[in-house]
Amino acid sequence: MADQVILLDENASMFGMRVRISLAEKGIKYEYKEQDLFNKSPLLLQMNPVHKKIPVLIHNGKPICESLVIVQYIDEVWNDRSSLLPSDAYERAQARFWADYVDKKLYDAARKIFTTKGEDLEAAKEEFTGILKVLEDELGDKPYFGGDKFGFVDIALVGFYSWFYAFETFGNFSIESRLPKIVSWAKRCMQKETVSKSLCDEKVVYDFAMMVRNKFGIE
Repeated sequence: MADQVILLDENASMFGMRVRISLAEKGIKYEYKEQDLFNKSPLLLQMNPVHKKIPVLIHNGKPICESLVIVQYIDEVWNDRSSLLPSDAYERAQARFWADYVDKKLYDAARKIFTTKGEDLEAAKEEFTGILKVLEDELGDKPYFGGDKFGFVDIALVGFYSWFYAFETFGNFSIESRLPKIVSWAKRCMQKETVSKSLCDEKVVYDFAMMVRNKFGIE
């Protein structure tokens, strides 16, 4: 009997993009169910009653929540295909560390860019680029964060690339001029079909971000 795989997601979500990339990397077929984040479906509330957030992967009727947890689940369950995490225990721990850094540091700084103005916005831009600079230094001259192979940390971070245009527009700054290696890395990732077909178009993301700003009276 074939696996039943359903993804509850929102197209512009950088967290959902992680899951879509991981499923594509593994070649897993799934049913995609777009969610309205402002009018949450009964299915979403049933499958993620704790956080009530996307993405949620439903595998044979059982929900898995939180994007990095889902990515690791995908890697463990479909382990007969290209691995997303390194095989070495130390390298695996390091990958988890940097993915956790993205979640705990970068997202909060990014959110401030399109929810603040004035001096707070300037501070948010500096915080955001500072965190990306730490990641750029960790990347160094490697093609991908894990070395020659696209993997877990790349998946954790690359969804933010779809939001760069919105961040730059709202913040009136250039990410590439400050962080050329990060942008080069993102463009390298985009050469992979599993990435380019999984990421949301930057103009769609911008429109989504504008809608959110308007909804909360930021504009």
